[in-house]
Amino acid sequence: MPNSNPFLAAIVLAGGKSRRMGTDKALLKLGDETLLQRTCHIAAAVCEAVSVVTPWGDRYRSELSPTITLIPEPTVPGEQSAGPLMGFLHALPQQQAEWILLLACDLPRLQQSVLERWRQDLATLPDTALAYVPHVSQGWEPLCGFYRRDCLESLEAFVEGGDRSFQKWLEILPAQPIPVTGDDVLFNCNTPEDWESVQKTR
Repeated sequence: MPNSNPFLAAIVLAGGKSRRMGTDKALLKLGDETLLQRTCHIAAAVCEAVSVVTPWGDRYRSELSPTITLIPEPTVPGEQSAGPLMGFLHALPQQQAEWILLLACDLPRLQQSVLERWRQDLATLPDTALAYVPHVSQGWEPLCGFYRRDCLESLEAFVEGGDRSFQKWLEILPAQPIPVTGDDVLFNCNTPEDWESVQKTR
């Protein structure tokens, strides 16, 4: 585990409905690990603490190391999950670290070395920066980025205004873009075709 400051915690979001995939993406096997296990193992190698936010704690507990904290995610009527922004908002107040690495659970090409390199950049950011997140041609990639815990006040105000869009929130947040030369590490699995392409390139 890297010894560089600042202290870093990870939040892994595992509340997606997997409708387009047709099966629970978090439990898809990549080699000997599920996607959820793989994401958590990488997060644990980069961060000092890891939490998983999910409405389905009973489903995932056996998948995870005892050192990983499960945070039950509240649901809204008629829904299984309130969405990634709300999952992040629910878990953020429970974190003690100055910076939080937020990850979706379905990032099959996530690389520890890339996250470690990005982590090193945190010490160089201005004090005003509240997020360090990849930005590509389609917009922000909020579910593979870093957030200063001090962004909580802004996030609460944004949600109280009735919006749940990560993209819109990042546009008003003092966020620094992570320089990304290739977005392969940001690839997430949404469909069976996505999953097939991942297996072919292993």
